[in-house]
Amino acid sequence: MLPAEMLPEDAARAVLVGRVWRGDRPWLVTVRNGRLLSLDGLADTMSELLDLPDVAAAVAAFDASPLDVTEADLLAPCDLQAIKAAGVTFADSMLERVVEERAGGDVAKAASIRAEIEALAGSTLAGVRPGSAEAAALREAMMAAGQWSQYLEVGLGPYAEIFTKAQPMSAVGWGAAVGLHPASQWNNPEPEMVLAVTSRGEIVGATLGNDVNLRDIEGRSALLLPMAKDNNASCAIGPFIRLFDAHFTLEDVRAADVSVEIAGEDGFRCKGVNSMARISRDPLDLVAQAYGRSHQYPDGFMLFCGTMYVPTDDRGASGQGFTHHLGDKVSIRSPRIGCLVNSVTRSDLAPPWTFGVGALLRAIQPKGREG
Repeated sequence: MLPAEMLPEDAARAVLVGRVWRGDRPWLVTVRNGRLLSLDGLADTMSELLDLPDVAAAVAAFDASPLDVTEADLLAPCDLQAIKAAGVTFADSMLERVVEERAGGDVAKAASIRAEIEALAGSTLAGVRPGSAEAAALREAMMAAGQWSQYLEVGLGPYAEIFTKAQPMSAVGWGAAVGLHPASQWNNPEPEMVLAVTSRGEIVGATLGNDVNLRDIEGRSALLLPMAKDNNASCAIGPFIRLFDAHFTLEDVRAADVSVEIAGEDGFRCKGVNSMARISRDPLDLVAQAYGRSHQYPDGFMLFCGTMYVPTDDRGASGQGFTHHLGDKVSIRSPRIGCLVNSVTRSDLAPPWTFGVGALLRAIQPKGREG
């Protein structure tokens, strides 16, 4: 039986799909009555599965067989999909990105810069719709005050920041360690809703993710975003994708709260909430900006929606704010999806990423399949 806290509060009626490592290859699975069942025979990859017409009905109707998971590990519930992320989608985190930029990655400067920016614009940013006349007016006011930033451009302007978070097959799943680049001294988790999007650009489900953030690296220069975001084990997704059906829809995603709890081996604790109701850009808008006539994804994509939560609690000396310690336990929850739990290590200490797209294609060849 899977731990109850891993699953949605209404797990009995949720259509969940995921991946486990068993033997020498990944297996597609669903969850029924708290147990993992194999979807072998319905599809070879999660990308193929999600592209099925009415995938939730197809999974629910499939004669899934019990799977011996005594020695199985839960993987990220995506495989061939591109892993994309939308940045600066909440006013709260938008200000923190400006703080990072102004501080140049120096955490000691963050508190005073945060207070200065909040005094200027903090109360007016909430509720401003990107690309609106109100956003344009605020843009002009910030420029006049000498406080304009590239982060405010994507936070208030018509175009969303959509970037590649990680390579296909590189995300880690529930129970694995997430990795911090060893050069980073100022970092934090980013609890996010993650959309599962088909090759047709249709959202068919959602899951949880940790878009691990290196505040000092990105703060030095936005051109260091690849170094800040795409490292070994720096992307966690899971535990399962909950498929859209009569009991779970995009409206549930729009209304969802994504909570996070950080528990350190040093006794440090902090909690926070990422409320999707406060997002500045609707999930459909984010998908439309990622996918269209200018850009397609033949294997589909996973899209992190961004977060409003940035921990600023002092972990050490006053004014030094929050940063991860190795061994931290990060628990990201949403009642209708479940709970993603990961520990924290460094990217150079995490297990190397060795099983990529080529290995997956070889593993699912008929000669390698079990009966």
